[in-house]
Amino acid sequence: MRRTRLTPEREGELYEAVLDLLREAGYDSLTMEAVAARSRSSKATLYRQWRTKPQLVAAALRHAKPFTLDDLDTGTLAGDLYEMARRAGEGKKDLALVRAVAPAVRHDPDLADAMRKALVEPELEVMRAILGRAAARGEIPADSPAREFLPHMWAGAMFARPLVEQREPDTEYLRRYLDAVVLPALTRE
Repeated sequence: MRRTRLTPEREGELYEAVLDLLREAGYDSLTMEAVAARSRSSKATLYRQWRTKPQLVAAALRHAKPFTLDDLDTGTLAGDLYEMARRAGEGKKDLALVRAVAPAVRHDPDLADAMRKALVEPELEVMRAILGRAAARGEIPADSPAREFLPHMWAGAMFARPLVEQREPDTEYLRRYLDAVVLPALTRE
């Protein structure tokens, strides 16, 4: 069966319907039927383009990603990390969507796989590149044990502050976190 390609505009409309429904009812209540009704499309169209609900949700989140690390290269480790903080701090509007979907990842292997491919892996690649450039410039030891934990430290800042302080991780907070925790860990000899 040949898959017809949706126009970028139509695809964007479908993603917006998914995101609106996620905001309103959460992941568990989201159905392909509800997306079809909200977006005035057929379920067949949805299933042709995205075989499963997890694939559709991951694609919608990737499309409306709160922030992206693409093309991030300021020339210094601190500059790159501060730019990550700026982008994350400014793009927090839909970070709540990721948080809403995150609990379902534990119970839905298809969603976990789709999220990993669509959201996690691309960001991990960027972080690895940032750290590789920093090591090549001599800003951090090439064998820094903290390198493997940068994604964990970053996720900790993004997800723990709302839990611990009931506040969003804004740019100023993230910069302080980078200065107090991440940069010292990475640059330690």
